[in-house]
Amino acid sequence: MALPLLPGNSFNRNLGKEKFHKSQHWSYCNKVSMLVGEDKPGIGGEPLPGQKLKPKYSVFPRGVGCDAPSWVAFDKQVLSFDAYFDEEVPDKNQELYRIRHCKIYFYLEDDTIQVVEPQVKNSGIPQGTILRRHRVPLPPPNEDQFYTVDNFNIDTELIFYGRRYRIIDCDQFTKNFLRKMGVRLNCPVKCPDDPYTKERQKLIDSMKPLRPYERFDTLQQFLEHDGHVLRFYGVWDDTESMFGDVREVVLHYFLADDTIEIKEVIPLNSGRDAVPLFLNRKKLPKYGPIGLYQPGTITDRTVLNVFGGLVGNKGRYILDNRKTGAVHQEFYKDCDLSIGSVINVWGRKIVLCDCDEFTKEYYRTKYGVKDFTPIPYKAPPPPKVERKFPPYHGFGSEEDSLCSCTGLLPKPPQKDFKKFMEKDRQGLESNLLRFLAQFITTDPIDKDRKFIVSYYLSDDTIQVFEPPQRNTGIIGGKFLERGRVKKPGQELYKAELSEYYTAKDLYVGAKVCFHGHVFLLVDADEYAFNYMEKHANEFPMANICVILDKLKAIGEPRSREIKQIFAAADPQHTTTIDYDEFRNLLLNISDRNLSEHEIMTLGRYYSLRDKNEMDTTYLLAVAQEQLKKNSFENFGQLLAMLVYNDRSKCGLLASDKCRTICKSFRLPVADDLLRAILAACEDCKEQVNYKKLVDGLNWRDHPIPVFQTILMPLQYEDEWRGEPPTLPVKKVQYLPLMVDLFGNEDS
Repeated sequence: MALPLLPGNSFNRNLGKEKFHKSQHWSYCNKVSMLVGEDKPGIGGEPLPGQKLKPKYSVFPRGVGCDAPSWVAFDKQVLSFDAYFDEEVPDKNQELYRIRHCKIYFYLEDDTIQVVEPQVKNSGIPQGTILRRHRVPLPPPNEDQFYTVDNFNIDTELIFYGRRYRIIDCDQFTKNFLRKMGVRLNCPVKCPDDPYTKERQKLIDSMKPLRPYERFDTLQQFLEHDGHVLRFYGVWDDTESMFGDVREVVLHYFLADDTIEIKEVIPLNSGRDAVPLFLNRKKLPKYGPIGLYQPGTITDRTVLNVFGGLVGNKGRYILDNRKTGAVHQEFYKDCDLSIGSVINVWGRKIVLCDCDEFTKEYYRTKYGVKDFTPIPYKAPPPPKVERKFPPYHGFGSEEDSLCSCTGLLPKPPQKDFKKFMEKDRQGLESNLLRFLAQFITTDPIDKDRKFIVSYYLSDDTIQVFEPPQRNTGIIGGKFLERGRVKKPGQELYKAELSEYYTAKDLYVGAKVCFHGHVFLLVDADEYAFNYMEKHANEFPMANICVILDKLKAIGEPRSREIKQIFAAADPQHTTTIDYDEFRNLLLNISDRNLSEHEIMTLGRYYSLRDKNEMDTTYLLAVAQEQLKKNSFENFGQLLAMLVYNDRSKCGLLASDKCRTICKSFRLPVADDLLRAILAACEDCKEQVNYKKLVDGLNWRDHPIPVFQTILMPLQYEDEWRGEPPTLPVKKVQYLPLMVDLFGNEDS
């Protein structure tokens, strides 16, 4: 008789000693005897004579290619095994044990194992993950080692924490992988049947349904037409009843289950309650020969009483497949709905008058219907009564007086806030058009007076300022307060709103009358010209395409003569003429039908402007002198700000972006000088290398000798007083103009 392995048993003690001596041995460290492990290597990590080190992880044969680590080479690669284990059931007489199927996953990247049991419906057993993913140790006495890929094969048993699993099969990837490793796979094993499950299946197969059952399969119709709805527009004429009227309805037919839903379109201020639905979603029955059937007459199934009450009060019923005596009721289908048809909705006759595009396409595809002429069902709208307002009485503004007539509670007039936000001054974009104007008068004193007319695009207001001139005897200053200006020749007391001057009414050569003072606009600043040319669709006087079409219509009948006139004005054949001569020629050709602004737009478009001859070194020297006088030394912070705004980190920024950052940084450099420096430093894509720009401005680290002469005076744009632009148009290239007007035909 074998002795039990108890703690006090001598056999158990000897076995423990043998195991202890097997895994441990004595060694010397600093002439001291110490107990060390069996796996401790020798000097330099080399194994001792006769020592065999056990691999801690799976060892794979070396293949062709790079020696990548396992967590890289076998990333997301898993071996899948089909297994089962038997579990004792001591508390039930129906089953002594049960067979539980599971999946064993072996992760090649780190030798971890996971055991998952598939869910079985109505099993009553907690299923899912049986063993979470981790490295599983081998059973005793090798619990110091872990399972590797060498321990797995078909028709083998594995013990995980005392539970015995038997592998019966694996997937194709696992088979191919094990064969490449040289493992000879065993044949798949059939999984034994669970006795209790087998008995339950026999019982279920022998049982018959206690109730008659007939299958109605509507899944295919639901899957094909889920979300497909036919929409019809109809009317219900209820004028025959007391206080009845014509009501508009919308009928929805759901193709998924042949149900109908009706909604009533309730007009505003009709006095009717806003009910959710006129008819809830359901199948709509047709009226039979006897009208509506009583409840219980129509059923889904027909049954027969086999015993007929012979056995007590109990009966046994079976399903009548022939449906003897069944009453069939018809419901409205999609084939019954069409434009012009009348449907009976529980005694209410609704006429279908129109449908949507999806419904038309459905009937065109399925039934080949082509005529979808709608029936007019909506009453014509009543004529709109024109609202008449009393004339303006002279108190307050016209808009404010009009608001007091539109409602019982007077409200202030609403301003165009969106336009104000778009056209308000933003950074260096002023959205302000300035023109130089003169009086149209014969008075010798007022004839030489000059005015600056400023038009604010944000609120369409106009301000007139007179620059002071020496020895004129007239004190300059504000001539007209900022505000909207009415056009002349309008009746004062009228019901309609007055017309005001807008941006397109102001251009060079226009005559405007501000409160009885007639002005002639003779020039504009550079920003006004650029803005009008940029928004040419809003300013026809600055639209080069419109001007060319107008000039082409005037001069096309005598194109050869016009070409000869321009050629005669250029005896040197330089293809350029002076602007004044260009202007006079266009005035003569067009019989003065072109305005001064249109001629200036043509001159600017075909101009040959003088290039700025200032050297970049000279510009940087002047900028350094200004920075030095203002004791500006924050070049590091300026460079950091530019680097922060460089999202792509390419070392380049747009010229306008650099100018905006320098202005926000309050760089003490004149704006015109900063523009000239940026223009000289930008490339063909208008990009500036901000690192070189900051180095050039840094007078402390990169000083430049100061120049004593100034080639061109620098002016501030915000202080424009009517002077001509810095680079005026001097020469105009007439040859491209002739090509655009009359083509490439030789004169």
